[in-house]
Amino acid sequence: IYEAREALSVLFHVKDSSRIVFTLNATESINLALKGLLKPEDHVITSSMEHNSVMRPLRDLEKKGIELTIVPCFGDGTLDPNEVEKKIQSTTRMIVLNHASNVIGTLLPVREVGKIARKYNLFFLVDAAQTAGAYPIDVEKDRIDLLAFTGHKSLYGPQGTGGLVIGERINEREMTPLKQGGTGSRSEFEQQPDFLPDRFESGTPNGVGIAGLLAGIRFVLGKGVERIRQDEMNLTQKLIEGLKEIPHVQLYGPENLDDRIATLSFNFSRLSPSEGAFRLEKEFGILCRPGLHCAPAAHRTLGTFPEGTIRFGLSAFNTEEEIKSAIQAVSLISK
Repeated sequence: IYEAREALSVLFHVKDSSRIVFTLNATESINLALKGLLKPEDHVITSSMEHNSVMRPLRDLEKKGIELTIVPCFGDGTLDPNEVEKKIQSTTRMIVLNHASNVIGTLLPVREVGKIARKYNLFFLVDAAQTAGAYPIDVEKDRIDLLAFTGHKSLYGPQGTGGLVIGERINEREMTPLKQGGTGSRSEFEQQPDFLPDRFESGTPNGVGIAGLLAGIRFVLGKGVERIRQDEMNLTQKLIEGLKEIPHVQLYGPENLDDRIATLSFNFSRLSPSEGAFRLEKEFGILCRPGLHCAPAAHRTLGTFPEGTIRFGLSAFNTEEEIKSAIQAVSLISK
C-alpha cells in the first residue's frame, strides 16, 4: 500500500505521499472532497460537461444550502476559462472540473482554471477519472488542490480502486470524513485520527486491489505517460479520419488531437445509439457503450440528449488492426 502511494506521488508530482488517500473509485473521492469541505451558503462553480459523480453530490448539497453555478461549455465540449472567472462571487469556495470528458474526450483547460482558482484563493477539485495514466498531471503546476482518480481505467488496476490527492492548501482537520472506524492507528482512542492518510481510510483496506493497482501504475511509469498518450493519439487520429469518411455517421468533440484524449463518440443518422452498439457487438464482436454515459448534462451540451451517443474508448493495448476493423464495421452498418 505504501509502495502504491509512492508510485502515485511520482505519477502526479505529489511531494508528500501521505496526502494520497485510497478510496473505492473516483466517485467516492469526489464525494469525500465535496461533502468533506463544503458547507451551507458556500458557492461552487462547475461545468456543463460533468459526470453524474460530480453533478449528483452537488445537487444533493444544493438541497442542503450550497449555491451552484454551472458554466455552459461549447458544442464540442470545450470551455472558456474567462467564463469561469466571471461567475466567481464573494461566497465562492470551490471550482470543480473534469480533466477530460468521459463522453467525447474533450480536455478542459485545467491549468488555466487552476490559475484562476489560486488567484481568488479558491479550492480546485479535478475529476481525473479519464486522464490519470493517459495524460500528464502535475498537481503543482496545474494548481490542483484535490485530484480524484480511479484505478480501473488508464491506470490499468482492478475495479474497486481509486483515490484522492489532498493538496497542502487543504487543512485535513477541517475536512469531514465520509466514514469513521478502525484505522490500525491510535487504537487507544475512540476518536478518529486527525492525520493523513488515516483520517480518511477507515476499515480494512483493499490490499489485493491496491497491489493490482500498483502493478498498473508501474506499467504506466515504465512506458511513460507521454509515450502512452502518443500511441493513443495515433490510433485516435486514424479512427477519426476513418469515421469522418463514412456517410450517415456524425462525430462529436474536437478533431484537434491536442484538445482531446482517446475517448470518441459518434452516432449513426439512421440508427439509435442502442441499436448501433448492439449491431457492432452482435455482428462484429466490437464492444462499445451507447447511451448517456452517466453524463446527461454533457449530452444536453452536445445536443444528444436523451438518446446519447455510441462511445469508443481506446487504450495503450489497442492496435491499428482493431481500428481498421472498427472503421470497417461502422461503414458496413451505416449502409
